[in-house]
Amino acid sequence: QVQLVESGGGLVRPGGSLRLSCATSGFNYDNYALGWFRRAPGKEREGVACISGWTGRTYYSDSVAGRFTISKDNAKNTVLLQMNGLQPEDSGVYYCATEYGPDWYIKCQADLFNSWGQGTQVTVSS
Repeated sequence: QVQLVESGGGLVRPGGSLRLSCATSGFNYDNYALGWFRRAPGKEREGVACISGWTGRTYYSDSVAGRFTISKDNAKNTVLLQMNGLQPEDSGVYYCATEYGPDWYIKCQADLFNSWGQGTQVTVSS
């Protein structure tokens, strides 16, 4: 059974940093794509960053490229999202998700991913 558990959210001032962690279990993520998605108030869920569980290749949305970094810790079966230069528009609930097929990372669209964590709140405010 696929399980994803996010942690690391919180309140941070503009320009600050946070690191989100997604602990995975119940599947071999070498065969999956994994991603971070966020839902801002009043907006649709959007793909922020995705990674191939097999190759480690990554995709970033234009809004976070150069500020966020997605990575995987194979020893801990964990997917990380390092977020730097946070701005108020980065606020929202951040979800970890996975889908079978490592090449799905390049799409990084919420409607293509079927297994989700419960989410963690990120608030960027002064």
